[in-house]
Amino acid sequence: MSQSEEGAKIRVVVADDSPVAREMLLQILASDPDIEVVGTATNGQEAVDAVARLQPDLITMDIHMPTMDGLEATERIMAYTPTPILVVSSSVYGEGMGHAFDALAIGALEVIKKPEPKDWAALGSIAREIIRTVKILSRVKVITHIRGRRSPAHGVAPMEPVSAVRSRAVRIIAIGSSTGGPTALLNVLARLPEDLPVPVVIAQHIAEGFVPGLASWLDSGSKIRVVAAAEGDIMHPGVAYMATTGSNMQVDGMTLRFTRPEPGQLYIPSADTLFESVAVSYHDRAIGVLLTGMGADGANGLKILHDRGAHTICQDEVTSTVWGMPKAAIDLGAAGAVLPVHEIAEAIGTIMSGA
Repeated sequence: MSQSEEGAKIRVVVADDSPVAREMLLQILASDPDIEVVGTATNGQEAVDAVARLQPDLITMDIHMPTMDGLEATERIMAYTPTPILVVSSSVYGEGMGHAFDALAIGALEVIKKPEPKDWAALGSIAREIIRTVKILSRVKVITHIRGRRSPAHGVAPMEPVSAVRSRAVRIIAIGSSTGGPTALLNVLARLPEDLPVPVVIAQHIAEGFVPGLASWLDSGSKIRVVAAAEGDIMHPGVAYMATTGSNMQVDGMTLRFTRPEPGQLYIPSADTLFESVAVSYHDRAIGVLLTGMGADGANGLKILHDRGAHTICQDEVTSTVWGMPKAAIDLGAAGAVLPVHEIAEAIGTIMSGA
């Protein structure tokens, strides 16, 4: 039976204290025959109650709301009535942005920019992205989170510092990620030592405007520096460089370059493009990591790295929010190892130490 048939629609609750934002979301979601908005909430407590009462397939969650904010509401929902949560935030910069990513750390699945009246001209593309994301996330099997997991290492001690002398063979670490990626990235980056002797380059699919906030959030939970990359940046050891939204990042030796997306390119920035450039510049002196995400971006690029003799790691199914990208790479024979996300940094340390 298709989703559009009676009784098979995706049931959504919309939580937002802004009448304008709420109405825009309602109109966007109502435009798709496979989606039904079964309830609304104007604060976090109403959101918690609505999820318990209506048992929706997904809830869109604003962060800044009265009575109870979206962060606390997310924590309570994931503790007692686990439900896919899509954070819809207008806070692209500053403290509010950090709260949006904190919601991901305690169980929310994805964050997108809230549609606003000034976005009216681009409402069509915004609506398509929201509908696409709702359909994907509504199928994710979420787990219970007894309490917030802001501690990035989840009780695991950080790995011992890697010796720069013994890590001479590896010159760079490249990571690709998408849906569920922010939390997975935190899980990996937080376990890397402050004196990491190589740079890290990251292609994370995320909505326009969120990369600076995501970089800041990851930086606050990691020992290494995490920054939004810029054209012409010279990479330095112990720094992770995040590709900006809207263009593809490539490495050219120790220099970062940005190029326009290919016509029809679905996922931007492209993990494939990043991995392929790393393979050209570094051959077997690289580590490629493919984390949780929808689709197959990064699979071909990781295979190129693998075939050049680089070390390649894929996140396993159990710890992936969406096991699309890693599975595609594994199916191609691109994975040198398949690991839970919390073991990836340790594996990187083992590779770099030559053990």
